[in-house]
Amino acid sequence: MTTLIWIAVFLGTFCIMEFMAWATHKYVMHGFLWSLHKDHHHKDHDSWFERNDAFFIFYAVVSIGCFLLWKFDIFWAGLPIGIGIFAYGLAYFIVHDIFIHQRFKLLKKADNWYAKGIRRAHKIHHKHLGKGDGECFGMLFVPLKYFKRK
Repeated sequence: MTTLIWIAVFLGTFCIMEFMAWATHKYVMHGFLWSLHKDHHHKDHDSWFERNDAFFIFYAVVSIGCFLLWKFDIFWAGLPIGIGIFAYGLAYFIVHDIFIHQRFKLLKKADNWYAKGIRRAHKIHHKHLGKGDGECFGMLFVPLKYFKRK
């Protein structure tokens, strides 16, 4: 396979993961697995870990599965897909857990238009403490209205 095809598959996977994260967040986390996600909206324990962290495990298993499909010559695109899923998970962790929720005290001073828009969108999402009536379920690509100055 040519390098350009591998790069295209990687980038395509990364972008598709934003849609997958949005759909999983809206229909699974705020749906039938709300019991795992609700402590992210309303902390009901003293632990640093949240039940919500279990969702990382699902996508890690899918990514590892893709790596294994490639390693055993079952599916050539397993490697760029697995790396794309991993890269999105890493970006999600940096943006969501480190930058927005400050689970590690890093990136506190990021103050550009993109950072402000992402924070604003996530803050609007978290104003809803319950399962329903949520908005803005995406992470890296959020509606333009959140980037406008008030």
